[in-house]
This record gives sequence, structure tokens and C-alpha cells, in this order.
Amino acid sequence: MANLKDIKNRIQSVESTKKITRAMKMVAAAKVKRAESTVKMSRPFTEELNKMFKKLLESVGTYSDTTLKIKSAIDNYPALLQSREFKTAGILVITSNKGLAGAYNSNIIKKTIQVIKDYNAKGIKVVLFVVGQKGIGTLKRRCKNFDCEIAKHYVAIANNPTGEGAHEIVSDMAEYFVNQKIDKIEIITTRFKNMMSYFIESWEVLPLQTKEEARERLHDNIAEPIMEFIPDMHNILQKVVPMYIANIIFQALLEAQASELASRMTAMSAATNNAEKMLKTLSTEYNKTRQFAITQEIIEVVSGANAQVG
Repeated sequence: MANLKDIKNRIQSVESTKKITRAMKMVAAAKVKRAESTVKMSRPFTEELNKMFKKLLESVGTYSDTTLKIKSAIDNYPALLQSREFKTAGILVITSNKGLAGAYNSNIIKKTIQVIKDYNAKGIKVVLFVVGQKGIGTLKRRCKNFDCEIAKHYVAIANNPTGEGAHEIVSDMAEYFVNQKIDKIEIITTRFKNMMSYFIESWEVLPLQTKEEARERLHDNIAEPIMEFIPDMHNILQKVVPMYIANIIFQALLEAQASELASRMTAMSAATNNAEKMLKTLSTEYNKTRQFAITQEIIEVVSGANAQVG
């Protein structure tokens, strides 16, 4: 049986841990409410932008124009919308900078490794763009076992998703796509459901599949309004294509942040409950040990007294 000092030290240690986990739970709960509100407000805009963008491309018909002023890869929308032989997949993986969020990061990494395995089995190389410190370290080690490499990594944006941060990622991935270092842009992220759950999803960004969807609508005899472009369709597409890709990435970052905070809140809530159960067990053990020690002292005193009387 452990002595009283050891049990008391364990109780103090668990109480300190409980204070930390409870504080982290409260912080995550406060942040996840704001993150949830942001995600729910941004979803309708993202959905409508996606619909509008696909209708816009269907109305254009051709994507090439030699009069465009192209300063960077993200401005070269004809190259971004080009379909070609699929040899290399570019995947944006969104993890967090901090741990203590349950199985959040490990689940995303498991999904990423499975996607890499599936692509490699088809002879397709994978180039990763990783958001979050937790994903960078693990995937850097795991990529050594596959036909895979990490091209870019982003740390600050994992804590604070912004439009500027999303544009930075878009610029990097667009440069790789236009230079034919990757032939596909895909995102592995989480979709926030509620405070208790989220889903790990894979979003395909480029190349687009609008032509197949257009044929389906034509087959269903669904009439689409005719679009007019002012000043011209190519300058409009040059602005809209980067906006479309950046918005998808920004939405993925917002969904991931809300999911991470919800997972951390749940994990810290469970840790706090476990600490409370452990404290009850330790308190019971402490009281039993204390009672045993008192009983032993009484027995020793009585035995000593009896010995003197005898």
C-alpha cells in the first residue's frame, strides 16, 4: 500500500492537471462558437460562388487568349483550367499547430497516407502542401516510404485563417500547376458538423469537371440563362478563377479550424472528467490509507500499554 505522502502528491498533481484541462476546455469552447458562426456564414457564399463559377465556364467555351497580361501563375487562368495527363497529384493537407485535440491530427494524417498509397499504386506521384506544424513533422517522416515530397508548408495560417493566407497557398499551388509539376489540386481537410463531430473529406479543386455537368443538364433539358461579359470574358475569368480557388481553400481552412477547436474542447472535457474520477479514487485510497495508519498507531499504543500493565 502506498504511503500517505505519495498519494497526496498524486492528488495535487491530478488537481493541477484538472485545472489546466478545464481552462483549455473553456478557451476552446469560447473559440469554437466564433469559429462555428464564421463557418456557417461563409458556406452560402462558397456554394453560390461555386455554382456561378461553373455556369460562367460553361458559357465561355474556350479558355485561351493571347491578349492577357500575365504577371504570375495565378493570372494564367487558361493554364489553370487545362486538363492534361495525370502523373502528379498536388494535395493540400490541413492540420493544426497544437496537439491535445484528441485524434484530430492523427485521423487527417491517416487519411493522407491512405490517399498517397492509393495514388502510388496507380503510378502517380504525390506533392504535398502542408498546413500546420503537426502535419509537417509526421508527413515529412512518412513520405520517405512513398513516392511523395513536401513542396511547401505553412504554420501561421493554421492558427488564424485569412484571405491573404489562402491567397499565398493558391499562388504556390498555381505555380506548381502551371509549370506542370502537379496535374491536380486536391484538399484533405475536415468538414465541421457540430460541437461533437466532424468529417474528414477530400475536395477536388482542379482540373474542373464542368463539361460533364453541362452535358448532364443538357440531357435533362435544363435551360441556363445566357451570360454577357463586360468588358470581356477573358479579363473576368482572370479575376474570377483565382477568387474561386482561393475561396475553396479559405473555406477548407475555416472548416478545419472549427473542427480542431471542437475536437480539442471534447478532448479536454473528457480529460477533465477523467481527472475528477481519478481524484475520487485517490481520495478514497488516501482515506483508507490514513485510517489504516491511525488504526496501526492505536494498536501499537494499546499493545504497549498492555505490555506495561502485564
